[in-house]
Amino acid sequence: MYALLDRALKMVMVKGTLHVTGPDGSVYVYGDGTGTPVNLSVKTPLAAAKVATDADLHLGECFMEGSVDVTDGTTIYDALAILMDNGQAHRLPKVAKAAYAVRKAWKRVDQYNPVGKAKNNVAHHYDLSGALYDLFLDRDRQYSCAYFETDDGSLEDAQLAKKRHLAAKLDIKPGMKVLDIGSGWGGLGLYIAEICGADVTGVTLSEEQFKLSNERAKQRGVADRVQFLLKDYRHLNQKFDRIVSVGMFEHVGVGHFKEFFAKVNGLLKDDGVAVLHSINRSDGPGATSAWIKKYIFPGGYIPALSEVLPHIERAGLYVTDIEILRLHYARTLRDWAQRFNAHRERARELYDERFCRMWEFYLAASECAFRFAGMNNFQIQFVKNQHALPFTRNYMIEEEDRLRDIDSRLPRFKSVPAE
Repeated sequence: MYALLDRALKMVMVKGTLHVTGPDGSVYVYGDGTGTPVNLSVKTPLAAAKVATDADLHLGECFMEGSVDVTDGTTIYDALAILMDNGQAHRLPKVAKAAYAVRKAWKRVDQYNPVGKAKNNVAHHYDLSGALYDLFLDRDRQYSCAYFETDDGSLEDAQLAKKRHLAAKLDIKPGMKVLDIGSGWGGLGLYIAEICGADVTGVTLSEEQFKLSNERAKQRGVADRVQFLLKDYRHLNQKFDRIVSVGMFEHVGVGHFKEFFAKVNGLLKDDGVAVLHSINRSDGPGATSAWIKKYIFPGGYIPALSEVLPHIERAGLYVTDIEILRLHYARTLRDWAQRFNAHRERARELYDERFCRMWEFYLAASECAFRFAGMNNFQIQFVKNQHALPFTRNYMIEEEDRLRDIDSRLPRFKSVPAE
């Protein structure tokens, strides 16, 4: 049964060197012999057949159970990097292309996310133990793409810069009412309230995020200006001067894009400004990875700009600025993976070995997607009235400098209850 995998790897592997130890102990060599060899072990004939017919789903599953493993100093990142880098040549087996075509055709069914289902999908990932997230996130527990202003900046510096970068684009004035859709553990909302002087409402569907974000607001003495609600954004009805959403749009689902922007239009004041930060698939509409959909983000979908912009236009909104963050998420994920691996034993105490292997695969595959598969991030600014913002975008740079002067003089905030 290894013959199926052998044919697939011969088709895919063009550059680099991949050594695969098969179920019978034989070693197979693929690629052009360049670079440091990457070493994989496929331990059972069934694992070989499964990976050959649907690697998108079964490579991660087999790694989780240990029937596929890395050896001789190779990491799972190394293995995924060489496979995904070669895979971009699109020399994929017909069966893999067929499986992807089916997923693409069914994506609206997979991403049907009415209110109740959306909450369950969020709970699957975001209501895991907070202790897990503290193993690899920064102190503010920012769980989205950071913004690295310098090559040698720390994760903490980059996550602070991300909040500052977004706040500058929102052009917030003291006393404005700001809505954060998908407010997470509250870091961005607290920044906007404390540094920009706004009144902030955040909404999340995660029970754990709801509890901790409100606890943080109380600890910081800003609960009168910041409230976090356990509520679907679709159930809000008040008006806001500014709306921001970071890392939430990937959970909306392609069939709900029209609903999302229509609701944002209804929530935004006539002279309001909104900024949407999301992962973007730069090669156009596609389908969610089968493994990611099953184990990490059920109901999730990374959009392409070509899928998003028409809905903004049809909602009667004007796009005023688009920025693409190319490799910032790859760098963010690298830092997360290093931190997780440094605290792996603690993660195993919280869950088990299978969970740790799942999480390692998730972080490594995600980083590879940004380095080799064209994933990046977009930040789209849009308004209802084109006169709502200054004439040139210089105000963003000036505001970012002003905010940096303020937040650089303040102590770094903790992401967990008082220690």
